[in-house]
Amino acid sequence: MSPHETEALDQADMVRLAAGQEAALSALMERHAGVLFGFLCRFVGDEEAAHDLAQETFVRVYQHRGKFQAGARFSPWLFTIAGNLARNHLRSRQRRPEVSLEAGTTDGAPSLADRLPATGGSPADDALAGERQRAVRQAVAELPEDLREAVILCELEDRSVTEAAGLLTTTSKTIESRLYRARQQLRQRLSRWLALV
Repeated sequence: MSPHETEALDQADMVRLAAGQEAALSALMERHAGVLFGFLCRFVGDEEAAHDLAQETFVRVYQHRGKFQAGARFSPWLFTIAGNLARNHLRSRQRRPEVSLEAGTTDGAPSLADRLPATGGSPADDALAGERQRAVRQAVAELPEDLREAVILCELEDRSVTEAAGLLTTTSKTIESRLYRARQQLRQRLSRWLALV
């Protein structure tokens, strides 16, 4: 299904949902839950929290269905709600840290650590690879929110700069700038690991 067809279905389902047809929410969830969960999982670094946040995102979609503007694109609205919930979750977690950096990609997409060349196959090499993956996850988790969002969407979910700009309701130039700054910070934080490959 093309993005245009998906968007047309999303808009029709939002009209149905606003008219009280609750089955429309199920259709929206079927189309978007997987991608939304992947985004949230990478954003907060915790599968359980991402699952809860994805559910809460769709609760908010239902609660605010009357505020959705006819003809507006659904995906940016959905990801704005999810991003706001994720940022609130992270702020709350910073006040009581219990960070899990072990959460990997659950949808089969390559992680940033996976994009670095593998080092071998011995137990020592495997341990080093695991340590490298944790370092990459931690480095991404420590990026400022705006940079982390850009990296997650463009690097980890392979979305285009234009698509990421639409989802984050900003310009392509802004996303390019965020990616540039994020890559600089990641190179600096991961310099030890990049020297080993």
